[in-house]
Amino acid sequence: MAYTVFALKWRPQDFESVVGQDHIVGTLKNAIQKNRLAHAYLFTGPRGVGKTSTARILAKALNCKEGPTIKPCQKCSSCLGINQGNSLDVIEIDGASNRGIDEIRALRENVKFSPTQGKYKIYIIDEVHQITPDGFNALLKTLEEPPEFVKFIFATTHPQKVMPTIISRCQRMDFRRIPVIEIISQLEKIIRQEKAVVDKEVLFAVAKSSDGSLRDAESVLDQLVSFSQGNVSLKDAISVLGMVEQDVLFALTDKIIQKDPQGALRLFSEIVDDGKDPGVFLINLIEHFRNLMVAKVSKADTKLVDLPQDVCDRLFEQSKSLSLEEIFTAFNILVATQEMAKRLDSQRIPLEISLVRLAYNRLEGRGLIGEKSKKPILEKEKQAGPEVAVKEDVPIQAPTQAPSESISLDQVKSVWSHIVNNLASIKMSVSTYLSEGEPTKVQGNMLTVAFPKNYSLHKESLDKKENKAMIEKAASELCNADLRINFILVAQAKHEQDAHSNPFVKSALDMFGGRVVKEG
Repeated sequence: MAYTVFALKWRPQDFESVVGQDHIVGTLKNAIQKNRLAHAYLFTGPRGVGKTSTARILAKALNCKEGPTIKPCQKCSSCLGINQGNSLDVIEIDGASNRGIDEIRALRENVKFSPTQGKYKIYIIDEVHQITPDGFNALLKTLEEPPEFVKFIFATTHPQKVMPTIISRCQRMDFRRIPVIEIISQLEKIIRQEKAVVDKEVLFAVAKSSDGSLRDAESVLDQLVSFSQGNVSLKDAISVLGMVEQDVLFALTDKIIQKDPQGALRLFSEIVDDGKDPGVFLINLIEHFRNLMVAKVSKADTKLVDLPQDVCDRLFEQSKSLSLEEIFTAFNILVATQEMAKRLDSQRIPLEISLVRLAYNRLEGRGLIGEKSKKPILEKEKQAGPEVAVKEDVPIQAPTQAPSESISLDQVKSVWSHIVNNLASIKMSVSTYLSEGEPTKVQGNMLTVAFPKNYSLHKESLDKKENKAMIEKAASELCNADLRINFILVAQAKHEQDAHSNPFVKSALDMFGGRVVKEG
């Protein structure tokens, strides 16, 4: 007997077997029971989530000898014919291959003929968005007023490409990506029936990599079982599929939290040496920081994180070591790395730089980098001498005279880097965001700091009352003036536009998330 792959062998044959689409199944069953079936349906959603399978189940429900019924018998000639793909009354059409006006005209002519065996003639058109505008126009009249015995079921992954005039004549049903937990449950059912031995970590890795597609997950599991002759370990999955295990993402994030750039670089090198794709790893790391954000905000709600409870618990624990602003900063840096990687032949170099930058920034945030942070300073106290402290590990040069009435922009610029560096000792995220700004004007005691117009997140964060007060205090003490600060968003300055025209400068700016302050 010929071997049947998992994706076909475990394809759902009735409504109860459809995974992760309860809202669709419930609607169709109610429509059948109340005899309120539409003449045309549009099934939309990602690949591998059950659109075509549900269309076939609906066809069986309508044409079963006991039908219309929500439980097709699976034994009558109509059910068997649909299962085997040779029913004369259920016509499946590939929209990509039959997309022209001639094919649609032929369909329109055949619609007139009554079903040969069942109660309905059912047309299932997959990837319907591939049909040409002329083809759609030829179908419109038939679709609007079909014979009573005809039903249309369209399926597509790109509903936005389907003509609005077609959509308006259909009852639309949106299939969703299947949650990881539900995919794992289905994979467990399969391995029990197949009598295969598969580690639970493997099922999680397979479900995670499938991006909500049950069909993809079943195909991957089939491949792994064949490769390992029925006994599948996480090592096998990683070797065959190039997956990045969850433990590695936690370990690398720990290196960043522990302010260990060397350790982060070494761990990433081991990952690449093991054959992992740096691009895939970067995507996984971005998703990990997204999960940290959600876990921190939701207290590890599994519905929002869409991961097993034990992984959610680990995410919640790790998120305690990071502030939301630090997570946002890391996310922004990693996304910028993704953009830079698109411009280079090597994906490894931008990611290495970003990992070191992430860990180094946290190091800098502890005041361990730079000459000014060599000795600890105690809480603010009244004392004579050239230096006073405002907070533990916060070295800020004290004014040697009473605050001046006015200060020039050049004076602010001369100490700007010191302001940014000293703030790193108080709050790393504030320092990181402020480093992207540029002092542009001083009027009275109002200092204006400008950010590029696409840096609104930086402005919003720094405008928070506590952050702004912190910056104004540091700037006032270093500038020997009572300063207030106004943050604004501006278009790129001319010198920045000129620099961006140089491809080498542009690549460097993108890689480091930097900007041009002065040329020459």
